[in-house]
Amino acid sequence: MKQVDFEHGRTLTNIFKTALPMLVAQILNLLYNIVDRIYIARIPKIGTQALGAVGLCFPIVILITAFTNMYGSGGAPLFSIARGRKDREEARQIQNTSFFLLVITSLLLIIIGEILGRPILSVFGTSDASMVYALPYLRIYLLGTVFSMIATGMNPFITAQGFSTVAMTTVIVGAAANIVFDPLFIFVFGFGVEGAAIATIISQGLSAAYVLKFLFGKKCEYQLKLLSVEEIKNCGFRSAKIIGLGTAGFMTYFTNAVVQISCNSVLAHVGGDIYVSVMTIVNSARQMMETPIIAISEGTSPIISYNYGAHKFDKIKKSIAIMFSLEMGYTICVWLIIRFAPSAVIGIFTSDKTILKDAIPAFNLYFSTFVFMVFQYVGQIVFKSLGRKGHAIFFSLFRKIVIVAPLTYILPYAFNMGTNGVFAAEPISNVVGGMACFITMLIVLNKVIKREQSGKLDF
Repeated sequence: MKQVDFEHGRTLTNIFKTALPMLVAQILNLLYNIVDRIYIARIPKIGTQALGAVGLCFPIVILITAFTNMYGSGGAPLFSIARGRKDREEARQIQNTSFFLLVITSLLLIIIGEILGRPILSVFGTSDASMVYALPYLRIYLLGTVFSMIATGMNPFITAQGFSTVAMTTVIVGAAANIVFDPLFIFVFGFGVEGAAIATIISQGLSAAYVLKFLFGKKCEYQLKLLSVEEIKNCGFRSAKIIGLGTAGFMTYFTNAVVQISCNSVLAHVGGDIYVSVMTIVNSARQMMETPIIAISEGTSPIISYNYGAHKFDKIKKSIAIMFSLEMGYTICVWLIIRFAPSAVIGIFTSDKTILKDAIPAFNLYFSTFVFMVFQYVGQIVFKSLGRKGHAIFFSLFRKIVIVAPLTYILPYAFNMGTNGVFAAEPISNVVGGMACFITMLIVLNKVIKREQSGKLDF
């Protein structure tokens, strides 16, 4: 397995070597939930209702991902910066501490989720009819939390060491298993919605096993070690640094969960259960279409972080320019597809033709400013990669909590826009939040470069 050289390799080549395997991994990782939804929507007689019920579990799934992202995206940039400074011991300790945090948090989330699953779903607006499908799915899904968090949370450390192909393979193992197990458990064994959850946790377990096999193995440059009792007592400072930087990633997912809860609640009130299903399809499509953007961003992140630690600012600027160009070209192509062939995208997630008349207008409105998401992603990833936790956290909150969440209630009720108001909140936030984040990033980056030139680096 060949290791990517972040310091001496060509910037564009390194981005492709890191981003392309990550793109494959992200696409396959997306299949964990997307494949579930596709199969669930096709369960005879109950498909559409079951799909909406599973959609009500999304905020909890997103919350688990938020904690995973906190330790993965919080630890990996610090790990890369330490590597760039040639501080091997600090890099090891950051990786080991992140693993410890992932395991402890996952166990706590399982306990809390199993005990409070029903009341939480009730708060999310789950009806009695939907609870029949949502609660069994959630309770089974939660059992795989430790597998999910280890597999997803430790993967960035494999990529940060330059082993992007290995990181991709860890996801392929789980995703391939999920594709096989889903129809088996849902249809062949007749477990229905519960079968989708069983298939997912088995697949996540296989991914986690592969991740641990590599990180504990001899081929890994920075082998994973379990923290000793003494190290656990003294890991507070590193934990605070990881959580501090990772809070931005956490808030991205947490605010998505908050917005999802708000959207489901308002849509159920002003449009009924059918619009909750439409939003489930919209979110599924968004996850699918955002995947290449995330892959390019996350693939560029370790390159920026490593060269920040190595004081190579020309490589940082070049990495940002390449990242922006690739993402902008992609989003323009996707926007054209959504604009002129929305039914083709919707058809991936449901075979129910009656839902098209409601889903197509929702799609066109929700994704009308999809291109502007690039500005948010580029700005956020640069802040994270440079360890600028304050800026990263602020803009994670700004777009979703300050803009989307209030508009989700204001537009449908105060402006009498009904369901259109819910779907209009996102495109407004893409423009306002995205541009604010990007412009601020350019200002901060310019200050960092000037500080470096004057010999006053602050990491």
